[in-house]
Amino acid sequence: MAVTDPIADALTIIRNASFAKKEVAEIRNSRITEEILKILKKENFIANYKLIKDTKQGLLRVYFKYDKDGTPAILGIKRISKPGLRIYKKSDELPKVYGGLGVAVISTSKGLMTDSAARDSKMGGEVICYAW
Repeated sequence: MAVTDPIADALTIIRNASFAKKEVAEIRNSRITEEILKILKKENFIANYKLIKDTKQGLLRVYFKYDKDGTPAILGIKRISKPGLRIYKKSDELPKVYGGLGVAVISTSKGLMTDSAARDSKMGGEVICYAW
């Protein structure tokens, strides 16, 4: 079955698995979801991810991160720009998620980057998602 929004599908799988306190979750591989996972790993929201080859497009296995009490590192993740309504922001209009405690993933002409990295390089773009 065709997926109309693979980013929203991946974010939903991550959100649901994190709230259910799963150790791992598998999502469909695409370049943009792999870049989002790279940012989430760099910002310490997930422990790791790994590409699993198969006969189709492959899977990305996501390993989640929890603290000693069992609280997930990802408290929330939300898709902002959707296929039906794209959200673009200039570099001086980029959002700060929870006053800088969260991260916004921005798609710029130089690739995906966090809101702070896009602000530092004075680049705007499409706001893909928020994670906090």
